[in-house]
Amino acid sequence: MSEQIFVETTKATPTFKKQFEIVERKGIGHPDTICDLVMDKVSIELSKLYLKETGIIQHHNLDKTMLVAGQTENRFGGGSVLKPMKLIMGDRVTILSDDHRVPIGDFMITTAKSWFENNLRNVNEYVEFALEIGQSSKELRSIFEGSKTVASNDTSALVGYAPFTKTESVVLETERYINSKKFKDEFPFAGEDVKIMGFRNGQWLDLTMAIAFVDRYVDSVDDYFAKKHRILEAIIEHASEKTDLNIHGAVNCLDDKSRGIDGTYLTVLGTSADNADSGEVGRGNKANQVISISRPAGAEAIAGKNPVSHIGKIYNTLSFKLANDIQQQVPDIEEVFVWMYNIIGRPVNNPKAVVVQPLTKNNSELDTSQQAQIREIISSGLEKMDQFCRKLLYDETPIA
Repeated sequence: MSEQIFVETTKATPTFKKQFEIVERKGIGHPDTICDLVMDKVSIELSKLYLKETGIIQHHNLDKTMLVAGQTENRFGGGSVLKPMKLIMGDRVTILSDDHRVPIGDFMITTAKSWFENNLRNVNEYVEFALEIGQSSKELRSIFEGSKTVASNDTSALVGYAPFTKTESVVLETERYINSKKFKDEFPFAGEDVKIMGFRNGQWLDLTMAIAFVDRYVDSVDDYFAKKHRILEAIIEHASEKTDLNIHGAVNCLDDKSRGIDGTYLTVLGTSADNADSGEVGRGNKANQVISISRPAGAEAIAGKNPVSHIGKIYNTLSFKLANDIQQQVPDIEEVFVWMYNIIGRPVNNPKAVVVQPLTKNNSELDTSQQAQIREIISSGLEKMDQFCRKLLYDETPIA
């Protein structure tokens, strides 16, 4: 495998030392994140079902899913849902023979419903479900038959990096704070649909936040703007405690008090998916839970993909783990990028190429010891591929 590992010292300025940086995070109630998390849960539970029924995880891809926005009428004190949102779950699964008596479609819908019940306070009864799934192709199903080594079911290239910058950490932590139980207990009018865009210019970090308000907790236009001011103060105070960056923030920038209720970001259910915005798998956060515009990113969606054969999921997450291991264990590495590439039919644990691009302190060349450490970390990670995929299967590796 060593001949497939390439180490290329890169002379560049690490992201955290650059003047500008842009990072985005979509919270659990954002339509795109809903799609990612629901379909990843469906894939995980379907994989467990396949294991129970057949002894192996059968082929499936469930990354072609869309959440179609509903329709509501907002009112201060509580609006109404005129049309529920609809989750259309699509792509391919292995449909089992009648001997197993497992209605795959019903199982998927039950799993998706459970996710809504457990994760969003107001949404569950206002979601409809539809299926657009078909039988996986014989060629792709054959990947799982008669071999101890699972082959990749796609040709793809992914990339991960380390470490987190201060900007990435603040953006991620701020969204988690807004969607925490503590915050919701204090500010129940704040919905789960949260989007944060962080723009750093030197030591100044500007946080632009969209937070869906739940209309039944808001009495009037004045009450809305007063509540918005309260949560902005709380968020800035919290974020400032987590970093030495100078924090500035704004919430719901489209608001216009002169337009009354039409100039406010109100929802009935706490997510823009109840009326304004649809969502899709693959448009949410990357494998490290943020969207960093300043760093390289692969094009593959993570969610809904088979956790043992689809490198779009496996390498997406593994590349970040390997990058973190390298940055933490190899001395004098300020930033590192790990690129992973494989072709369909080739074993998942034997990628066509792994390219490691470390940025060292003072742009110095790697010595032989550093190179050896990097190669050992990559080789060890590939040797432990089964254990890593098991963590994906048992939901131990968050993807959004």
